[in-house]
Amino acid sequence: MVYRQSKEIISAGIVFAFASLLIQPAAAETKLHNSTNTAKLLLVQQNNKASVKVTGVKVNKTDKGIEIILESANPDALQPTNKSTENSFIVDIPNAVLALPEGKDFNIANPVQGIISVSVTQADNNTVKLTVKGESGLPAAELFDGEEGLIFEVVPKAATTPPPEQPEEPEQPEEPEQPRSETPPEQPIELVVTGQQDTYRIPNASTGTKTDTPIRDIPQAIQVIPKQVLQEQQVQRLSDALKNTAGVITNSSERNVFDGFNIRGFTNRTIIRNGLRDDTNTTAGSGIANIEQIEVLRGPASVLFGQGGAGGTVNIVTKKPLETPFYSVEGSIGNYNSYSGSVDFTGPLNDSKTLLYRFNASASSTDTFVDFVDIQRYFIAPALTWKIGQNTTLNLEAEYFDTQQRNDRGIPVLGTILPNPNGKIPRNRFTNEPSIDKNNRQVWRVGYNLEHRFNEDWQIQNSFRSSFQTNQQNSGAPRSLAADNRTLNRNLNTSDASVTSYILDTNLIGNFNTGNIKHKLLFGFDLSREIFEGTGQRVAVSPLDLFNPIYGSQNIGDVLAEFPNEPFTQEGLGLYLQDQISLSDNFKVVIGGRFDIVNQKYDASDDEFDSFQEDTAFSPRIGMVYQPSKLVSLYANYSRSFEQVTGTTFDTALFTPERGTQYEVGAKFDWTDKLSSTVSLYQITRSNVLTSDPRDADFSIQTGEQRSRGFEVDIVGEILPGWKIIGGYAYTDAQVTKDNDIPVGNRINNVPEHAISLWNTYEIQKGNLQGLGLGLGLFYVGEREGDLDNTFSLPSYLRTDAALFYRRNNFRAALNLQNLFDTEYFELAENRLRVFYGAPRSIKFTLGWQL
Repeated sequence: MVYRQSKEIISAGIVFAFASLLIQPAAAETKLHNSTNTAKLLLVQQNNKASVKVTGVKVNKTDKGIEIILESANPDALQPTNKSTENSFIVDIPNAVLALPEGKDFNIANPVQGIISVSVTQADNNTVKLTVKGESGLPAAELFDGEEGLIFEVVPKAATTPPPEQPEEPEQPEEPEQPRSETPPEQPIELVVTGQQDTYRIPNASTGTKTDTPIRDIPQAIQVIPKQVLQEQQVQRLSDALKNTAGVITNSSERNVFDGFNIRGFTNRTIIRNGLRDDTNTTAGSGIANIEQIEVLRGPASVLFGQGGAGGTVNIVTKKPLETPFYSVEGSIGNYNSYSGSVDFTGPLNDSKTLLYRFNASASSTDTFVDFVDIQRYFIAPALTWKIGQNTTLNLEAEYFDTQQRNDRGIPVLGTILPNPNGKIPRNRFTNEPSIDKNNRQVWRVGYNLEHRFNEDWQIQNSFRSSFQTNQQNSGAPRSLAADNRTLNRNLNTSDASVTSYILDTNLIGNFNTGNIKHKLLFGFDLSREIFEGTGQRVAVSPLDLFNPIYGSQNIGDVLAEFPNEPFTQEGLGLYLQDQISLSDNFKVVIGGRFDIVNQKYDASDDEFDSFQEDTAFSPRIGMVYQPSKLVSLYANYSRSFEQVTGTTFDTALFTPERGTQYEVGAKFDWTDKLSSTVSLYQITRSNVLTSDPRDADFSIQTGEQRSRGFEVDIVGEILPGWKIIGGYAYTDAQVTKDNDIPVGNRINNVPEHAISLWNTYEIQKGNLQGLGLGLGLFYVGEREGDLDNTFSLPSYLRTDAALFYRRNNFRAALNLQNLFDTEYFELAENRLRVFYGAPRSIKFTLGWQL
C-alpha cells in the first residue's frame, strides 16, 4: 500500500496548509488549528446540513509511525478542527456521525512504540472525535485527503528529532519538518490493521504462532469468527458459533452441557482460552457474552499447546478492558419461554487511564422442545488492566459460569431414522427420570497475563490460569432396547465431582536479523496440573415405554453400587521453540518444535490398583509461505500432534501416545482490505489408535489407524458496502484404514463428506432506512454415519436461519429466526440408542442499547 495523492480539487494553499502539519511537537497544536481554518474556507462542500458518515477506521503501520484512515463515501465534507492537548493529538470533525457496526467507538492500545492509544468516538450527536495519545509528548501529524477518506500520518514524539536548542523557533525546522509536496512519496508500507470494526474480516490471529501475526503470513488454515457474528446470530453456545466454520461439525447436542465437535474428521477435546489450555471449556461450557473472537486453527497444534486432537484447536479470545468508556445492555425474549439479558461495561478507573476495567454478565432461561429439559445459565466476567509502566502491563481476569439443566440422552434409531413396528417415536420424548435427573455445573476461572517490553524488539509474557469446576449429576442413560422395540432399559448413575486445573505459561519473544534475514523467535515453557475427584452411586431404575412413558419416583430403585473418591491427576511440562523467518519480503518460513513430558496418576481406594504412567513426545512443525503479490499467499506445512493413551497391553507394556500427522498445502487471498478467503488441501493420519488384541479381546493393541483427506475453502469479510459474509465449504473423506474390529474403509461417524456454511447480512447505508438490515444463513450438512460400524446413516439436511435488525445511534433491535422453514433434521448420533433431533423453528426478539 502506498500513500494516496491529495485531491486535485483542493487548492495549493490547502495542500500547503495540511502538509505543514508535520512540525515539531511543541508547535503542532497551533499550526494544525491555523491550517484547518484555512481548509474550512476552501474545501468544496456538497451538503453542509446533512451529517457525513464515517463508515470505517483503519490503522496502518508506517516507517515513521502510523497512518490513520477515516473512511467515508464523502470525504470532502469532513472538516477537521484541532483541539490538541499536551500529550494528545485531538481532532474534532463536526457534521459527522460514526457508522461502525460495533458500538459507537473505535479503540486501539499501543499500535506502535510511542503511541499509547488511538480512539475514534462520537463526541456528541453531530461530532466525531479522533484522539491519538502519545507516550512522551504531542505526536506530530499530517493530514491528506484521499478517495477513501481522511488520512492522518502520525509520528510519535520519540521518532522526531527536534533541535536541542530553541525548539520554539518554527522558522528553522529540521529537514523532516519541511512542507511536503502535493504528491507524497510512494513508500510501500506493511499493512498491520489492529482494529477494523466495519467488517467480519480479522487480519491477525495469535493461535497459529502464539504471537500476533497476520493470518496471510501463517502457513496453516485459520478462520476467525468475530463477536459481531455472535451478536447478529444471537449465539448461546460455542458449538453454535462454530457452525460458521464448514469443517467443524458438532458432536454434542445443543441441549447438552458439554461443548464438543469434530475438526477435519477427528474429535476435538482441546479448547484453549487466550492461548492457555483449559479442559473445563469442554466439560462446563463457555460464556458467550465475554468472547471477543473465536479462532479456529485447522490441523495439529501440539507444537504450541501440547497434547490435543489431530484435527485442530479452538482458541477463545476474551474481551479486554478499553480506555474509552463503553456501556451496553441487551435483553431477549423468544418462544419456548426463552428469556436472556446481558451487560458489558468498560472504561478507565483513573484520569491517567493506567487502570482499566471491564465487566460482562449474562443470564438466560429457556425450555426446549424435549419434555422436561429446561436450561438456565448465569455468567459474570470481571477484568482489570493495570499499566504498571510505559512497558509493563498486567491483565487480571475472572469468570464464573453456572449451568443448570437435565440430561438429554437422545432416542433410539429405531423409530427415528429407521422404521419401528410400533410407529415413530415423538421427537420431544425424554428418556430419563425428570424427578431425579440433573446435570448442574459451575466453574470459576481466574488468571492473569503479565507482559513486559524490554525494548521495541524483545518482550516477555507470563500467563497463569486456574479453573475450579464442580458438577452435581444424576445421569440417566439408555442401556438397551427390548425385543418389543418399545421398552427402553435404562441406567442411572449419580455423582458429585470436581475438576481443579492450573496452567502456567512463560515465553520470550524477540525480533532480530542475521544479515538480511529477519527472525521472530518464540521460546517458552508451560506447566499444567489437573485433578479429578468425585463420589457416585449406581441406582436401579425401571424400564421406560417409549410410546407410553410413565415417569415418577416409583421408577427409582435401590442403590446397586457405591463409587468412593479415587483422585485422578494429570500433569505436564512442555518446552517449545519457534522461529518465524522472513527470508525476503515475500518468502517466509516457520520452524518449531516442542518436547512434552506428561503423566497420569490414579489413586484407587484399594492400593493394589493404583497406577502411574509417564510419557514423552516431540511435536515438530515446519511451514513455508510464498507471496507472489500483496493479494496472494501460497503455503505448505507439515505438523504433528499427540495425545496420551493410558493402560497396558496383554504383555503389560504401557501404551504409547496417539499421534496425528498432517500434510497441507493451500492459498490465501486478500481480494480487498475487507474481504479474504483461504483454500486448503490436506491429509491427516491418526496412528497408534487402540484396537482389540487378536490374542485376547479383553485387551487392546495400538495398530489402529484412521485417515482424513479433504479440501476446504472459506470466505470472510465485506463484499460491498453493507454486505458482509462468512462461510465456507468442506469436503472430508475420513475413514478407518487399519483396525482389528472395524472394517477397513468404514467412514468415521458424524463426519459428512460435504458441509457448507454461509451467513451474510446486508445493512442499508444511507437514506431514511439507514441502519435497517437483513441476515440470511444457510447451513448444509451431508449424510453421516451414525456409528463406527456404519450400521445406519443420518440423512443430510439444509437449515435456514434469518435475522431482521435495525440499529440507529445507541439503539438496536433484532428479530432472529433459527430453522426458518421448520426442517426436521438430526444433529448427531452417539450410537444406536442415542440419536439427537435438531431443534424446530425458534424465534427471538432482542432490544439493545449502548453508549
